[in-house]
Amino acid sequence: MSINHVFVAGAGLMGHGIAQVHAAVGASVSLYEPDLARAVAGRDRIAANLDRAVAKGKLDAAARDAVLARITPVADVRAAADADLVIEAVFEDEGVKTALWASIDAAAQASAIFASNTSSISIDRLAAATAPARRPRFVGMHFFSPVPVMPLVELIRGSATDDATEAAIRDLAARLGKQVIVSADTPGFIVNRILMPLLTEAMHAFEEGVGTAVDIDTGAKVGLNHPMGPLELADFIGLDVCLGIMRVLEEGIGGPQFAPPQVLLDLVAAGHLGQKTGRGFHSYPR
Repeated sequence: MSINHVFVAGAGLMGHGIAQVHAAVGASVSLYEPDLARAVAGRDRIAANLDRAVAKGKLDAAARDAVLARITPVADVRAAADADLVIEAVFEDEGVKTALWASIDAAAQASAIFASNTSSISIDRLAAATAPARRPRFVGMHFFSPVPVMPLVELIRGSATDDATEAAIRDLAARLGKQVIVSADTPGFIVNRILMPLLTEAMHAFEEGVGTAVDIDTGAKVGLNHPMGPLELADFIGLDVCLGIMRVLEEGIGGPQFAPPQVLLDLVAAGHLGQKTGRGFHSYPR
């Protein structure tokens, strides 16, 4: 299947990056938010990313302009009507995602592939929001942040996902320069199943006074050769996002390694969500 028009639902941290990489390989992209100003803001973030690439000599101005010209901010799901692929990249909340999928299912052409960028929620549960005939073309396509830089995509097949859909996503990932790993449709899939217990234990160490946030992160970076410490990484992901994933894992798998630590609950309740709010386990001057 040729994928030439991509409808990306969600223009935030993940969505704008997903839109950028598809436009960079020649696809036309409709970048959707129900509030057009937010969709425009997503496109502006892409422009800023591309401007930095031009400044570093990694991209020329003509290529930057061509990528931006392929991205159209939209505020109506009916813009998905002629999309070959719809990628959902909204907040990690099953209710939010299923409501969106139901509305897009009514608008999109029958042949369109539906891919969720969910990092933890069952593909079968999301696909259930669409008509039964759609479900063979429903798949998980989990990118990692920042999308233009991180080379991995988790591909998650639901119980109804057909071979042609998997093949189309594999082909697209290769076109994007991404490596594919395939996960079973289980809570957290592969990467977050491994990652969240690490973050949880680092948070417990912090709240128990084992070390400061700086010392815990330095221990992981210098002692374990990790590129980013676990508390810094949690701040980068978004503490609200981490909390949502941990709750999915705790509900779906169980075990203390997935239970959200109290310090995380307290930070999220206080609105300290990490880099995006200027404060989490660390502070970020704004």
